[in-house]
Amino acid sequence: ENHSRRMKTGQTVFFKLPLPMCHRAICHSPSPECPPMGMETLKIDDFQLHASTIKRYGLGAHRGRLNIQAGLYEDDLYDGGWCAGREDPLQWLEVDARRLTKFTGVVSQGRSSLWSSDWVTSYKVMVSNDSHTWVTLRNGSHDLIFTGNREKEIPVRNVFPTPMVGRYLRINPRSWYGGGTICMRAEILGCPMPDPNNYYHRRNEVTTTDNLDFRHHSYKDMRQLMKVVNDMCPNITRIYNIGKSHNGLKLYAIEISDNPGEHEVGEPEFRYLAGSHGNEALGRELLLLLMQFMCLEYRSGNPRIRHLVDQTRIHLLPSVNPDGYEKAFQAGSELCGWSLGRWSQDGMDIHHNFPDLNSILWEAEVKKWIPRKMHNHHVAIPGWYQAKNATVAVETRALVAWMEKLPFVLGGNLQGGELVVTFPYDRTRTQGAVRETSPTPDDHVFRWLAFSYASTHRLMADASRRVCHTEDFAKEDGTINGASWHTAAGSMNDFSYLHTNCLELSMYVGCDKFPHESELPEEWENNRESLLVFMEQVHRGLKGVVKDLRGQGIANAVISVEGIGHDIRTATDGDYWRLLNPGEYQVTARADGYSLTRKMCEVGYEMGATRCDFTLGRTNLSRIKEIMEKFNKQPIRLPVRPLRARRGRQRRWW
Repeated sequence: ENHSRRMKTGQTVFFKLPLPMCHRAICHSPSPECPPMGMETLKIDDFQLHASTIKRYGLGAHRGRLNIQAGLYEDDLYDGGWCAGREDPLQWLEVDARRLTKFTGVVSQGRSSLWSSDWVTSYKVMVSNDSHTWVTLRNGSHDLIFTGNREKEIPVRNVFPTPMVGRYLRINPRSWYGGGTICMRAEILGCPMPDPNNYYHRRNEVTTTDNLDFRHHSYKDMRQLMKVVNDMCPNITRIYNIGKSHNGLKLYAIEISDNPGEHEVGEPEFRYLAGSHGNEALGRELLLLLMQFMCLEYRSGNPRIRHLVDQTRIHLLPSVNPDGYEKAFQAGSELCGWSLGRWSQDGMDIHHNFPDLNSILWEAEVKKWIPRKMHNHHVAIPGWYQAKNATVAVETRALVAWMEKLPFVLGGNLQGGELVVTFPYDRTRTQGAVRETSPTPDDHVFRWLAFSYASTHRLMADASRRVCHTEDFAKEDGTINGASWHTAAGSMNDFSYLHTNCLELSMYVGCDKFPHESELPEEWENNRESLLVFMEQVHRGLKGVVKDLRGQGIANAVISVEGIGHDIRTATDGDYWRLLNPGEYQVTARADGYSLTRKMCEVGYEMGATRCDFTLGRTNLSRIKEIMEKFNKQPIRLPVRPLRARRGRQRRWW
């Protein structure tokens, strides 16, 4: 059986999609359950949370949010939950919904901590309209006691037998783990009651006019949706796969271009990928929404989208780790916790499973091997990494082959759990340093690229927004050098920069890794403009073709920019793209067997790369070798006469 979904285009279009499946936390069919109110997504602000007592400020009511993460050390401002100041059955955590709400359930967790074990094992729930008179949920003549957590990380959901209407809700812990104290994190399930006069609700409501498929997609649903998009826009889309997951699921990508399936000389290639951590579902859904949006807007004649598609070859890979995602999807958005499904099936963190090329390059720099013995770019993958028995995920190997096959210029990988854009290097230069700013030679370009996404996001660069967990990235305009946040060897971003021409960044697109599907329209509005603006940055800097005197493109020619110690190489047809900020640059093109050529090229402030072509002539030595090979002749090797010893010989002067 099928249902139709109406999409916005120049004409009425119906999407034929399979009926969605229900699972433990997300049910796509009509359900009496209400969605999360927004403890985790920060829709509920700090002033709406109260508690009977608190252990200290860092364990206040404002920290009692589902999946909130603690700082590394105790006694800081950002601990992992609410903890009561006393241990007795009179403690409570209160949520003010600020309007009448139909409360239907509670999801609870213990405290996030590396050093403590604290969680609530049972609790009561009370509801009030005025915060003075409270009604306890009852089971007949007895107060209803809900079973809480058995450990601190796995969420437990309790649905009320009968929904309760009120403005305030209190969770009253009745028992707790004997080795700890009263601490918890929570999410409240509730539906706001109709109230057109509620100014606060109207002011904070975010709606979208894009009529897209806003729901979480299983692997089968994702594949079907990609096929629907391809059927709707067959002239600009192509579906392909880059390999398979550990469990044999194909890693599907969709190409969006005016000539799908072929690389056009002078047209840059761009990529977005998501889901390297399977439980970070928001990025996956954003890419599925993006491909729908671009197809529909192209059909309706949107000039911005038409220009982007006609001038760029775009690749979207929505699910790098489908095995992990299926685990998180089966548990559900509120119950998968912070880590279920994060790793590949064989336990690899795909995003940090690439070869550590940083160490190879930096060691060569110390030994002064660059540029005599080693290039400052396209660092080779070490042999041990390519061995069959190396601890490398099959998904990572597929990504490496994909990166090497296509001449990507710019890329972004969407992640979750934070609101920030990170850029290379992701590994600290100082050995043993946990965090340290480690800029690349293209640091100014990376900072601009990161800012282009963060500044156009609805929340990311907002200095007044609440911290997701422990770091205030808004004071840095929503961007940060990866290594100055936390060091990570073998990251996708560093590998892409050091092994290919592609500049890759990570976009952490939301505090909630796996938001409820009711949150997807708002998250789409938060990220839509950023996704488009970042793609447009692929047309910033220089572009051109390196040819020989006969007009043939020269592959693998090296393009160097004076003052930037990182070169790039031309693609198969001799075309290249060099992302640069506005300015005047001295650029050199060189290739084996050719004389180098140098010229000044200027990058303007307007959008659109500056054309900077090169024509290289053959060197005399290479021409001689070419002629001799053509006529099948060998070089003439004259015998070398050794110098005779002059010992014993005397020069006659008479």
